Amino acid sequence: MSLLESIDKTNLPRHIAIIMDGNGRWAKQQGYLRVFGHENGTNSVREIIKTCTKLKIEFLTLYTFSSENWNRPKLEVKALMKILISSLKKEIITMQENNIKLTAIGNLDKLPESAQKQVRETIEQTKNNTGLTLTLALSYGSREELTNAVKVISNKVKNNIISVDTIDDSIINEHLYTQNLPDVDLVIRTSGEHRISNFLLWQIAYAELYFTDVLWPDFKAQHLYEAIISYQKRERRFGKTSEQIK
Repeated sequence: MSLLESIDKTNLPRHIAIIMDGNGRWAKQQGYLRVFGHENGTNSVREIIKTCTKLKIEFLTLYTFSSENWNRPKLEVKALMKILISSLKKEIITMQENNIKLTAIGNLDKLPESAQKQVRETIEQTKNNTGLTLTLALSYGSREELTNAVKVISNKVKNNIISVDTIDDSIINEHLYTQNLPDVDLVIRTSGEHRISNFLLWQIAYAELYFTDVLWPDFKAQHLYEAIISYQKRERRFGKTSEQIK
């Protein structure tokens, strides 16, 4: 039986989030500059999106560029922005053909104007698609997201728009970048690192975590299948006992 055939189609994660790590190390192993790894990483992005569409996964969020990534060398940041723009231009037809809706989360105002323009244009062009919702986390940091939410909620309390007593999970959710997305079910991190790296800290509260040594440019459909199969073998209790969920 193939890996794909081993997947229980009735127990798929609704929302998968991926920390795409290892591009730089992959390039170094090949004897190339880091940007070569980022360029090759786009092939894996394309394959994983295609695979999620095939499996009918509803939501896929990719950690594309973190708020901390601005600290990288300027030439590398510039190259990453160019790759982002060219990838969106190149893939828009594929997104339309496959009914994929693009969204983005993060401090998008920090992106170069050309990148902001391309992201917003692609979001606008795909907004009516009803298949996979593909979310790019760009200039994204979860602590910044939560800090901003606290500031906005505090200001609303101060101005008597909401009461302190009404603040609950749903109120906080409404003030996050991800307000239109469900909680994450499965987090995948490539390259052998076992960290969350300031990614969706609120949204992954009950997510299953899957770590693999595979570097992102080598991560293909079979590796996604392996992650989903691992997810399906786990018992998701959400604080209850095994007996309660049976």
